[in-house]
Amino acid sequence: MNKLRGYVMKITLKDGTVKEYEQSMSIYDIAKDISEGLARVCCGGLVDGEKADLRTVIDKDCELQILTPSDELGLAAIRHTGSHVLAQAVKRLFPDAKLAIGPYIDNGFYYDIEREPFSREDLDKIEAEMKKIVKEDLKIERFELPRQEAIKFMEEKNEPYKVELINDLPEDAIISFYKQGEFTDLCAGFHIPSTKGLKAFKLISSSMAYWRGDSSRPQLQRIYGTAFNKKEELEDYLKYLEEIKKRDHNKLGREMELFTTVDVIGQGLPLFLPNGTKMINKLQRWIEDLEDNEWGYVRTKTPLLAKSDLYKISGHWDHYKDGMFVLGDEEVDKEVFALRPMTCPFQYYVYKNTQKSYRDLPYRMAETSILFRNEDSGEMHGLTRVRQFTISEAHLVVTPEQTGAELKSVLELALYVLDTLGLKEDVSFRLSKWDPENKEKYLGDDEYWESTQEILRNILIEKNLPFTEADGEAAFYGPKIDIQTKNVYGKEDTMITVQLDCAIADKFDLYYVDQNGNRVRPYIIHRTSVGCYERTLAWLIEKYMGKFPTWLCPEQVRVLPISEKYIDYANKVLAELRKNGIDAKLDNRDEKIGFKIREARLARLPYMLVVGEKEAADSTVSVRSRFAGDEGIKSLDEFIEQISKEIRTKEIRKEEVNEE
Repeated sequence: MNKLRGYVMKITLKDGTVKEYEQSMSIYDIAKDISEGLARVCCGGLVDGEKADLRTVIDKDCELQILTPSDELGLAAIRHTGSHVLAQAVKRLFPDAKLAIGPYIDNGFYYDIEREPFSREDLDKIEAEMKKIVKEDLKIERFELPRQEAIKFMEEKNEPYKVELINDLPEDAIISFYKQGEFTDLCAGFHIPSTKGLKAFKLISSSMAYWRGDSSRPQLQRIYGTAFNKKEELEDYLKYLEEIKKRDHNKLGREMELFTTVDVIGQGLPLFLPNGTKMINKLQRWIEDLEDNEWGYVRTKTPLLAKSDLYKISGHWDHYKDGMFVLGDEEVDKEVFALRPMTCPFQYYVYKNTQKSYRDLPYRMAETSILFRNEDSGEMHGLTRVRQFTISEAHLVVTPEQTGAELKSVLELALYVLDTLGLKEDVSFRLSKWDPENKEKYLGDDEYWESTQEILRNILIEKNLPFTEADGEAAFYGPKIDIQTKNVYGKEDTMITVQLDCAIADKFDLYYVDQNGNRVRPYIIHRTSVGCYERTLAWLIEKYMGKFPTWLCPEQVRVLPISEKYIDYANKVLAELRKNGIDAKLDNRDEKIGFKIREARLARLPYMLVVGEKEAADSTVSVRSRFAGDEGIKSLDEFIEQISKEIRTKEIRKEEVNEE
């Protein structure tokens, strides 16, 4: 602390209280001055809204919020310290390991490390070593070094990733380090004062991660951990993790025999099993009928591959080639082909097949498109990111005057689809813009991007949809409205997209003839209605935990005869159900009825129809459902009418009982 010459420093706290000091004070000292109790639990501070280490010395008037574990950023300081303790433990156990980065994240922290993959046994050993480090109560100290000294320091420690990070820092950057015992790490902060403050933590898992997210760079091992202020909070979170694992589509979808993957076929190439295929087909038929019969689309069917010439016209060859599967060698072969990563350039030639006038617009082309994208192996997971997928793709050719109304229409269609599926409340909206600092990635100039982005922004505002804006997320030809959701682990993905393209028509010589007989360039709207079917199915699995709305279920009804004597009647019931378009099966195994009912419940079926002597005599069925349990005896016609209406209206029936 230094005496301030003739000056009284005023510190305004979060509650409006003003503390006055005649000397400079660290945040920790201020906390201690307020109360010993606050000093024991404080983790950091916000100085004029900027996060700061407890060691930060304040020497002028400011607003100060002292952070505790009850604050999100206070807990972040604990978790950030957890990543350093993790790295220290790794270096103790595996001295040759090379450290990359170790930030805090939502619900925990991670550290990227160059080494062979870590087993669960390795993680347990590391966690045990971390507990030793915590017990040692190592003081965490911050210091700074000039650039060249910092580089030399990390070179001597044989940490090449740290050297690269320092070299990439701006010339005027403050290069800071944090030291605890024998371990020192490059870090901007912030941290708690001692390792002892890491009270409740757990290493969760490890996975592969590319250095700086670049598949051309080294593969690192990422260890994930979590930390809380109290053991009870940690235990609650671990229970929560066990619960969400039950919802993980990659686990549950396989258990329900919806899909699988096979190494010899390849990563990111899922096999849909009969049940999963039936669900995809139901979604697809619904979307196609909806678009064609109610929303004014014409349907196309275009090739799965094309010559490179097509992608060169569209700009995909220059902007997206690395993400495509290319067939052939440009230096050797006369013709080089590529599997299509999108449908738009194909549909442009459908439009161009005949001359269009302004009376023909809007011209809405829809296709259930199979697409191929060369995703990085580290990015792929279950059905959410794959190399071959099917998408509800469409392209609308519109006049400039029609653009606003058509954009609203495609957004309304997307919202209708989400509402029908029961997913509307689970999404967020993002205006995906270009990156003005990286203009070579995009078509068009500043004016083009500002004007097109403003059109989409105004539509979101008009529809009263809260949204965020993200630079660098636009397509190379235009901005997007992206409808986002998160999986059970919190990772965000785009589910549905609406894109405005006012540039591509010129490349393909697309035009329409206006009222004056002039050729005019149209605008293009690129959109999906349900998005990628694979990703949507993953979303539905996690949303409903496999208990899908009846209309989507691959098996909607199971007929259960109570003994062999009633199999003939059970078959008649089955035939009548199928005649009415209901997906039904018969369980004619020589098992007790209680066993059959339990198995049907475990299969998450909407309905079971139990038939015996009384039911056979009266042409009735005893109805049990996932929703209400025992629904009593009904005539077969009555039940068929009930479930047919439920399927036709796509009702999402609520569960009133829990028989699990």
